[in-house]
Parts: sequence; structure tokens; C-alpha cells
Amino acid sequence: MPVPKRKVSNSRRKQRRSHHGLKNKSLSVCPNCDGVKEPHCVCTQCGYYKGIEIIDTAKE
Repeated sequence: MPVPKRKVSNSRRKQRRSHHGLKNKSLSVCPNCDGVKEPHCVCTQCGYYKGIEIIDTAKE
């Protein structure tokens, strides 16, 4: 079984793991209500997706 010849430095280890960091969510604007929503998802404020009502959000 292979064993490292030398200790991996902190800098080298962190460079290897640099893609593990959290990324910001991409957001888009709902064309129906101008609310902020995730792309390719139903708008949580108005319930529309691509101009079609998917979820009834009417408050009674």
C-alpha cells in the first residue's frame, strides 16, 4: 500500500479542497409577480411556472 513520502503542506491541501466551498444560489425574477425565485422552479409567492398556475396560493 503506498504511503506519502512527505507531509502534504496546509496550502497544498487547501488548494485541492478549494472546490468544496459553498456557492451562492442563483436567483431569477418571476415574470408573473416580479418576485425572486430559483430558476426552473415554481414561484413560491404566486405559484406560477412558465405562465401556468401550478399551485393555488389564494388565501381564504
